[in-house]
Amino acid sequence: MKLALIACGLVVAMALFCGQLSAASLTISISNQQQQPLADAVVELRSLSPSQITPQRIQVAQQQLTFVPFVSAVPAGSIVEFPNLDKTRHHVYSFSPAKQFEIKLYADKPEAPITFDTPGIVALGCNIHDYMQAFIYISESNLVAVSNDAGKLHWPDIAPGQYQLYVWHPWQLAEQAPSTLEIVMPVQTSSTALAIDLSQQKPQAPQRGFGSR
Repeated sequence: MKLALIACGLVVAMALFCGQLSAASLTISISNQQQQPLADAVVELRSLSPSQITPQRIQVAQQQLTFVPFVSAVPAGSIVEFPNLDKTRHHVYSFSPAKQFEIKLYADKPEAPITFDTPGIVALGCNIHDYMQAFIYISESNLVAVSNDAGKLHWPDIAPGQYQLYVWHPWQLAEQAPSTLEIVMPVQTSSTALAIDLSQQKPQAPQRGFGSR
């Protein structure tokens, strides 16, 4: 079953399929107002009967003078490594309230990873290369994911129940109020929408000049 809602911006369409009687498979497709698939959108599902959060361990690399990936999403308490795959050194930092830190000029791999234990949005930058930018979304739930280049996210096994659905994108024009998604048997679906600024572009390294790898 599918349902889509369009409002001056991002479109979130959800398809929910029953598998076993105790779980469901949820696929979310995200596109902009031009009906083009939208990558780098975060969707978080917070259960009204929350379970214990399971931290993850991920990497945000510096590669070809950009952060890879541009947007990451992990539960609170997760550990993030920042390997430098470039020939030049980087100085990674964040001034965001959810996590303030800096890893001063380094090559290869920092001495220690960073733990992100407070939910919120963390904006990353490089003190040497101002155009470098990335984001880490720290969630209150294990059910959090980032849309791929096809604008899709998928959870293969979600327990029935009520969830608050949060959607976030780096270029959103305003904070989006959460909507309610109820997963029951038989299947029901819901949707939400988010306005974004399509004039923004993902940061790219200059082709030539100082600081090239």
